[in-house]
Amino acid sequence: MDPVTLGETLAGLMFFGIIGFLLLGFPVAFSLAGVSLGFGAVGWFFGVFDPSNFGSLPNRYIGFMTNEVLVAVPLFIFMGVMLERSQIAEQLLLTMGKLFGNLRGGLGISVILVGAMLAASTGVVGATVVTMGLISLPAMLRAGYDPKIATGVICASGTLGQIIPPSTVLIFMGDMLSGINSQVQMAKGNFAPVPVSVGDLFAGAILPGLLLVGLYLGYVIVKAIFDPKALPATPVSPEDRATLGRDIMVALVPPLLLIMAVLGSILGGIATPTEAASVGAVGAMVLAALRWRLSFSILQQTVISTATITSMVFVILLGASVFSVVFRLMGGDNLVHEFLSNLPGGTLAAVAVVMGIMFLLGFILDTFEIIFIVIPITAPVLLALDVDPVWLGVLVGVNLQTSFLTPPFGFALFYLRGVAPADMPTSAIYKGIIPFVILQIIAIAILFAFPGIVTWLPRLIAG
Repeated sequence: MDPVTLGETLAGLMFFGIIGFLLLGFPVAFSLAGVSLGFGAVGWFFGVFDPSNFGSLPNRYIGFMTNEVLVAVPLFIFMGVMLERSQIAEQLLLTMGKLFGNLRGGLGISVILVGAMLAASTGVVGATVVTMGLISLPAMLRAGYDPKIATGVICASGTLGQIIPPSTVLIFMGDMLSGINSQVQMAKGNFAPVPVSVGDLFAGAILPGLLLVGLYLGYVIVKAIFDPKALPATPVSPEDRATLGRDIMVALVPPLLLIMAVLGSILGGIATPTEAASVGAVGAMVLAALRWRLSFSILQQTVISTATITSMVFVILLGASVFSVVFRLMGGDNLVHEFLSNLPGGTLAAVAVVMGIMFLLGFILDTFEIIFIVIPITAPVLLALDVDPVWLGVLVGVNLQTSFLTPPFGFALFYLRGVAPADMPTSAIYKGIIPFVILQIIAIAILFAFPGIVTWLPRLIAG
């Protein structure tokens, strides 16, 4: 076997080897780095990989640590955790329940709207699902809701933080696509490429995020019309109705102001995502203080939680860097390029295949694991085929939202299972998310057929 074919073969085997180790339950970051080092040693033995290429890793790691864009990640996580500790989600859920309770499916509508607002103000999926599970699930079950409907609505709404800005997934993807797009454009002879920023992905994700919210609401409303026993109304007491106006002002205005300050400053070009994230972090502490929830203990818990989540994500990124070096330098890039470029159907077929692979990987891998593995491999090929980077990034974001919903490793399902009543069967949670996964696929199909839904707002803002 000639060296080129041998290198490409080893690169392909390495990809499937990593998937195998992950299925066996080994930690993601160490599986990525360990398997890649092992295949690098095999490639060195056969003369198809030079271990001196690992010398580029320290510069990569320093680049991650000094990247101003990625500083936004811990800041947005801090903002989300602080808002969760300040019990804003609880107040929003209770207020929305009063507002829509008299309608059939009103509690389901409330959960979806609160999920969207929390996504736009926190973006922390785990905290959102747990909070809504603790507060809304008992209320929905007491009201007579079908457990499958109740759990499905909570899980799906809680994952909106994956696509609605400020999404940490979009921050990483924007940073990755920016560098990849610049390299691809310069390789094609364009030495002044139009830059791709995190703000572009934020702008591109707003309408798709609203599309998902609309699909969820449409499903709940239609279900309530044709199966009213599954989503009964919950009459609001006169006392609660009397205080509804004040509750709406107290519960809705603070998070809306924070959303406008963070997203408005980014989309308006007033601040970078990192600067806006710092505003959001300070704003979250102000809101907590106004609710008399800001203390040293809560601040300590928030900082520890932020450090834990951020470290987990960045350690995966470091392991993925080792994988990327070995895979690309053993010829994996050429293998992927040949495969995607020669597909019947051209560029759209290549994008569809990549989306299909990511969707299937979502059953067994987490969102960050998928983007750190798949994006560096496939994005250079797709961007070289003139795929719009903003459209690609948002499409991937919507696709990977399903990784939180699909068993066996859907983390939203695990979060809800942890706070659901003990007598609720796990099968009810798994069955409940099926309609919402179908809605996700419909949303992907709509964005695939009408890319302007993603690209219109970024182009409008750019003038």
